[in-house]
Amino acid sequence: MLIMLKNITIGQYIPGDTFIHRLDPRVKIILSVVFIILLFIITNFSGYIFILLFLLLSVFVSKIPISYIFKGLKPILVILILTVGLNVFFTPGGTYLVSIGPLKITSNGVRLALFMGLRLIFLIVGTSLLTLTTSPIALTDGIENLLTPFKSIGLPAHELAMMMTIALRFIPTLLEETDKIMKAQMARGADFESGNLVKRAKNLIPLLVPLFISAFRRADELAVAMEARCYRGGINRTKLKQLKVSNRDYVAILLTAILVGIIIWNRFWPW
Repeated sequence: MLIMLKNITIGQYIPGDTFIHRLDPRVKIILSVVFIILLFIITNFSGYIFILLFLLLSVFVSKIPISYIFKGLKPILVILILTVGLNVFFTPGGTYLVSIGPLKITSNGVRLALFMGLRLIFLIVGTSLLTLTTSPIALTDGIENLLTPFKSIGLPAHELAMMMTIALRFIPTLLEETDKIMKAQMARGADFESGNLVKRAKNLIPLLVPLFISAFRRADELAVAMEARCYRGGINRTKLKQLKVSNRDYVAILLTAILVGIIIWNRFWPW
């Protein structure tokens, strides 16, 4: 469990000065949403070839270490195995390959399991690039700017963007706090690994109680710090850096548009 906590990369930011790091955060957020939609549009494996090439190009340009990308996939290994297993054994149709008692593995099951597994992997890698290459402040500004048109219907764009970014930013902090508490409890004789599922859940109580107390304490300290600096939300606030769409953003939009065209073409006229 300690190893799994150390492998979680969601919410972490790796500073850099690459092409992707310097993209407008609004553009990156929109392109990430488009990328997620494309993953659910694809219906054949040939479409995943273009997604893989696009991801490899993005990782190469962002200069994010490949080992760091694979490190972020380790926490979802259980979900990945469960997804693949359920699709392998419970998808009917096609030819029967292997029969294990009441469970039967079919060709359709194997195909769907591989398809869903790749979709999950590409989804995690693609979305993690957003937080790995975008600072929390830039992410807040981007979300707030995209939500600004909804202010006319009473949506608190700035407050909502701030809450989302704070929640995302505090994921690594809470994971680090969890790691420290677990080590302290294990030094006192706590066991989080052995026993059945019910026993493991009971063993987590000495971990959850101090973790909740620490989370509430950090939230209170953050609120006091914001209040001491006379924070008043998005009313009459100005920004040091104004968001502007540059030529590099148009290049990224063009490349993504080409990918969208290829995926749509491949869906209706598969190669």
